Amino acid sequence: MRDDGTLDDPYAPSEPTTRTEDGTSTERTTTPRRLRAYATELVGGAGRARVALATGVVCCLGLTAFAQVHSANAGARVHPVAAGAELAQRTEQQTASRGHDRGHDRTAPTATAAVSATATPADPDTTPRARKVTPTRPSAPAPVAGLDRTQMRNAEAIVRAGREMGVPRRALVIAVATAMQESNLYNVASGVLPESMDHPHQGVGWDHDSVGLFQQRSSSGWGPVGDLMDPEFATRQFLTALEQVPGWQQMRLTDAAQAVQVSAYPEYYQQHEWRATRVVDAIVPSER
Repeated sequence: MRDDGTLDDPYAPSEPTTRTEDGTSTERTTTPRRLRAYATELVGGAGRARVALATGVVCCLGLTAFAQVHSANAGARVHPVAAGAELAQRTEQQTASRGHDRGHDRTAPTATAAVSATATPADPDTTPRARKVTPTRPSAPAPVAGLDRTQMRNAEAIVRAGREMGVPRRALVIAVATAMQESNLYNVASGVLPESMDHPHQGVGWDHDSVGLFQQRSSSGWGPVGDLMDPEFATRQFLTALEQVPGWQQMRLTDAAQAVQVSAYPEYYQQHEWRATRVVDAIVPSER
C-alpha cells in the first residue's frame, strides 16, 4: 500500500517511480506496456477462442464427413448377386421402355408356348381350312290342306319330278289333284297283283291291277310294276301323257286329268283343285 492509502497494482512493473513536470515517469512508462499487455491478452484470448472454435468445427466436420463416407462405403458394399440382379433388371426395363416407345412388341415366346406348339401340331381335320362344311338342306315344308307328313312327302316327289321335266306350274297342280283323287296321295300296292307287294308301299288297293300314286295299270302299258311303284317315275309317266293332250293348258283341271286317266268318275278331280294349289304353293312359293 502506498503512503497515500492506495493499493499497489499487482500487475504494475517494479520500475522506480520518477516524477517529471508532466507527471511520474512510471505512469508514462507503464501505461503503454499495460495497454499492450492487455491488448495482447485480449487478442490472445480471442485468438485462442477462435482457434478452439475452428478446431471444434473442423472436428465436427471431420466426424460428419467420416460418418458420411462410412455410410457411403457401407451402402456401396452390396452383395455381387444382388448388384447383378439389379443391373439386369435395369437393363430389362430400359429395353422394354425402348420397345414400348417404338410401338413394337418384342416379347419372346415363352418356353411353354414353344414346347406346346412343337408337341401338339394342328390337327388337319379340325383346322378351319380343312373342316368341310356340309350344306344345309332346306327344311321340308309343313303339311298343308289337311295332309299328313307321308302325303306331303309324296306331293313333294310329284312337284320335284315335274320341275325336273320343266313343266308349267299348272301341270304340277293337275298332277297333285289327280293323285289326291286316285290314291289319296299314298303309294298303294294292289292286292290283285302280288308283285306290287314286294315294293315299298303305304297301303293296298283292290282296283284291278292299278298301283302307285296315280293307280296306273301295267297291263295298260304304263310301265313295269316296280317302276310304277316309284312316285317320281309314275309322275313322269302322267305328265308326259298330259303334255300330249291338245290344249290341256286351257282345260278345266278335271277335264285335263280325265283326258289322261279315263276314269269312270271324271268330275271327281275338280274338287281337289284348291287343295292341290295350296300344296304346290307350300312346296314352291309362287313368284308375284
